[in-house]
Parts: sequence; structure tokens; C-alpha cells
Amino acid sequence: MKRLILVIGMLISSVGAYSQTNLNIKKKVKMKLNAGIITKKIAETKAFYIDNLGFGVTFENEFYLLLHTPNHEAEISFLLPNHPSQQPLFQQPFQGQGIYLTLEVEHVDEVFQQLKKKRVPIKIDIRNEPWGDRHFAIEDPNGVGIDIVSYSAPGG
Repeated sequence: MKRLILVIGMLISSVGAYSQTNLNIKKKVKMKLNAGIITKKIAETKAFYIDNLGFGVTFENEFYLLLHTPNHEAEISFLLPNHPSQQPLFQQPFQGQGIYLTLEVEHVDEVFQQLKKKRVPIKIDIRNEPWGDRHFAIEDPNGVGIDIVSYSAPGG
């Protein structure tokens, strides 16, 4: 019985030490997410995000474009397909389905009016949702849906 209790105690302390180690690693690791889309439409994409949404260029070369939001808080990248510098995993172009972006803005109605003035096609008209979103949607040159939203408390 003492042996069983000893083994259980060792297992519990091992699990606790393992969990503590993992927690410490998670606290120490700095991580930043940068979504990327593989597309032939690098020039059109660059113009769309800069002219319509105020993005800026962080970096670009002949096969890669890295853009940042106006406040530099987030980035998105675009890569030419089948580029010889890239491994097969990063060769196939995006097929225009199954991805969306959300841009949270302070004044969604103002952004909506600005994009309408620029004649950017509105895919989903501006609306309020019961969970608190006020939003509308557009689409980038690659077929990526972009939900532009201001959040508030539900019902407010």
C-alpha cells in the first residue's frame, strides 16, 4: 500500500511539475500571428488594401508583400504561387473560399460611408446584430471576405 501511495504521489508531482513547466514556457514565449494568402494578384491586392483600407507596406519584394494596418497592430502577407524560393507547402494559390478577415474599427458607419464613396462593392450591407456587432462586409481581389465591425454590448 505504501508503495502504491508513493507511486501515485510521484505521478501527481510529475504531472504538476510538467504542467508548471508548460505554463512557464507559455508565459515566456512571445508570439505574433501573421496570416498569409498565396495569390497571383499581388499588385491588385496591394492597391486594394492601401487605397481602400489605409494599410501600409511593411516589406515587399518581387514575390512577397507584407502589409500592416494603419495603427501597425496587425499584419497580413501575400505570396506569389509557385515561386521557386518557396517550399511545396507554400506553392498552391488560394482558391477564393473558406477564409475571412475581421477588421475592428472605432466608427464603422464612417468607414462604411468612405468605402461607398470609393465605390467599393458592399457584399453585406451595414447592420446591427443581437450579440452587439454593427458591421458590414466587402471582398478583396482574392475573394477574401472582410467583415468590418464595431463592437458594443448586446442590445446597445
